Amino acid sequence: MILAPYPIGTAGRPWGEAEIAQWRAGQRRRRSYADDVLRAIDGLRGRFDVEQYGELDYDGESFPLLAIRNRERSDALPVALVTGGVHGYETSGVHGALQFVDRHMADYAGRLDVVVVPCVSPWAYERIHRWNALALDPNRSFRAGTPAPESAALLRLVAPLRGRVLVHVDLHETTDSDETEFRPALAARDGKEYAPDAIPDGFYLVDDTTNPQPDFQRAIIEAVAKVTHIAPADPQGCIIGSPLVSPGVIEYAFVELGLCAGISGAKYTTTTEVYPDSPRATPQQCNDAQAAAVRAAFDYALAHRDD
Repeated sequence: MILAPYPIGTAGRPWGEAEIAQWRAGQRRRRSYADDVLRAIDGLRGRFDVEQYGELDYDGESFPLLAIRNRERSDALPVALVTGGVHGYETSGVHGALQFVDRHMADYAGRLDVVVVPCVSPWAYERIHRWNALALDPNRSFRAGTPAPESAALLRLVAPLRGRVLVHVDLHETTDSDETEFRPALAARDGKEYAPDAIPDGFYLVDDTTNPQPDFQRAIIEAVAKVTHIAPADPQGCIIGSPLVSPGVIEYAFVELGLCAGISGAKYTTTTEVYPDSPRATPQQCNDAQAAAVRAAFDYALAHRDD
């Protein structure tokens, strides 16, 4: 695939404030966080507690940041954390999280203190974009002193829970637009050369190189395989440039890379990756896959919490 040079910036030179402003001016609101997400959360308030843990303000646009929790809470229970919409364009991460809450979260009452943050990056959700309004990737920004307000707010929410979090599932997608827009934009922003890669067709997981849990990942893959297909390795034995460590599983260094899945200190952590552009998957299958991944992760963590 040969792409034209990215239309913002000068090749080989990182963006400055002018280029970021130009990029931001080109972003258009394409869907509604209030209609799609806040309204859905309002429909859950009769069964669950909803907590506002922060608020974003970009040029006068305000976005309340909400977490959903089960009501049967106790400091004696382990915490189970679900995050979605860290990348706002990854739709099933948001709606899969909401589906899990609606259909399955009550099943864990009295066994887990469940915290679900369905949309970490609402500005990006509305623009169907990976970055926030500052042209920052929130999922490379989970570290002390972060300039990404979405990441900072979530870090504050999770901080008092650290030490109690047993399992954390971070819901993502890998889309065709990663190659047509987001990775070329990243290369342009950083003044680097863009190196094309293949998009894997199917669901896969990312484990933590510093805390690998292969049996945990395998349990999730087996559950999701009943819902949608699992991504195969490419001819080099990789998925998005990383070697496959087991069917449907690669590894990243969560904390070192500033990834959301590294914020909790949980024993069991994973990042899901659904492929919504596959001709073999529907939007509902993608939501179902995310919800199935969360359920399998929670069930495994509960069964093996003392291992």
